[in-house]
Amino acid sequence: QVQLVESGGGLVQAGGSLTLSCAASGRTFSSYTMGWFRQAPGKEREFVARINWSGSSTVYADSVQGRFSISRDNAKNTVYLQMNSLKPEDTAVYYCAASVVSASVAYAYHAWGQGTQVTVSS
Repeated sequence: QVQLVESGGGLVQAGGSLTLSCAASGRTFSSYTMGWFRQAPGKEREFVARINWSGSSTVYADSVQGRFSISRDNAKNTVYLQMNSLKPEDTAVYYCAASVVSASVAYAYHAWGQGTQVTVSS
């Protein structure tokens, strides 16, 4: 079973940038689709981005398309989320997750990190 630990969250002004990292344990990391989700207070968890096992295919939510970029380094068992042009509405707890299928829904992901807080001030 893979274990995931996110880092890199923090407080940033609108228009700024942050890079989140998700470190995975286990030898099967390179076989998983990896996703990023976020959850704002009072809202449901929502899909942000996902990347396939090789890094050759990425999918983004419309709300972050063109501003966020997901990548992975299988040699380091790490997936990243580069976030640019941040907006106050990007404020949320961000989670990385692993799945054996290519999906953009939370229930398809079997392993989750503990989350990292991102706060964007206006």
